[in-house]
Amino acid sequence: MTEYNETALAPATDGSKTDADLSASHARVPAAHEEDWFKPCAVIPVYNHERTLPEVVAVLLAEDLPCILVDDGSHPVAAKVIDALAAQPSVHLVRHAHNRGKGGAVVSGLREAARLGFSHALQVDADGQHDLSAVGRFLDRASQAPDAVVCGYPQFDASIPASRRYGRYLTQAWVWINTLSISIRDSMCGFRVYPLATTLALTDSVQMGSRMDFDSEILVRMHWQDQPMVWLPTRVRYPADGVSHFRLWQDNLLISAMHARLFFGMLVRAPGLIWRRLQG
Repeated sequence: MTEYNETALAPATDGSKTDADLSASHARVPAAHEEDWFKPCAVIPVYNHERTLPEVVAVLLAEDLPCILVDDGSHPVAAKVIDALAAQPSVHLVRHAHNRGKGGAVVSGLREAARLGFSHALQVDADGQHDLSAVGRFLDRASQAPDAVVCGYPQFDASIPASRRYGRYLTQAWVWINTLSISIRDSMCGFRVYPLATTLALTDSVQMGSRMDFDSEILVRMHWQDQPMVWLPTRVRYPADGVSHFRLWQDNLLISAMHARLFFGMLVRAPGLIWRRLQG
């Protein structure tokens, strides 16, 4: 287990090792990937998903994919489950003392992935919605197009709530407006492979939404900088007993504010975006 906490600790002056020293001493890229240029891992933001998380981690480890768990301020019961999972080889832990939101958790996980020497990170939700049988297909595609973000566009079954389905249509329309393009097939599916170097360069250069607005905003901003994207279909389900942390009013307000910010950003970039379309 490698655990990295959000608070930086001062170096010890008495020759002993601090918690940060111990974490660094245990940090390593798993041997299966040490000689490869393509070094993927999974980043899993976790907030009170103690029931579904163990199966998600088990499936990913069975795919020989190291996991970085980001405990985003979970309650003690969930934290205990997370600690037990992080005691396994090839499972690393980042812990937030307070909830920062999905986007904040994802960015913390991406930074830890880069620190550990990985080249790419597969973002996976902890709630069991994603079809993990697609992991190999997504990673194979990422290895073939290492500069691209490999994004899932969801194939829903009948379990999706009507409010979520129609809300996605509205968000998607705004994404197309804010990119002057229909190339982003879906901006809300959190099942995607990020190339770490270019992704972190973007997140470090501009302040983005840290909650449910993150998944859409980062793809719009990647489109603005002409980031390659690959789209693969993936099944998504909403279990009847699933735990969702989507806050209907608060998160919809955040997403609306995000679209408004991006709209004005698009106006500034419109000549370049239109020129790119004409050249393409």
